[in-house]
Amino acid sequence: MHGSQWRLQDAKTQFSQVVEAALQGEPQHVTRRGRAAVVVLSEANYRTLREGARASAPGFVAHLLAIPKDDAPHAESRRIALRDIDL
Repeated sequence: MHGSQWRLQDAKTQFSQVVEAALQGEPQHVTRRGRAAVVVLSEANYRTLREGARASAPGFVAHLLAIPKDDAPHAESRRIALRDIDL
């Protein structure tokens, strides 16, 4: 396969073409044993992807604030029943 999808063996033998196409802005998909395995991206595209993921990911404080509060409806059903044990 050629274009933006390559079999692993073909990608190995024509790696410079894979890299050149990725540098031109076209992600190169590589399959192994007929299944999608990896995508080769230019460094610029990779950085853009990572920055976008960081920007859209909630921070730790936002994550903590999203935890349901005890005064929320149905809070009683979420409480854990404790039991006494003999030591």
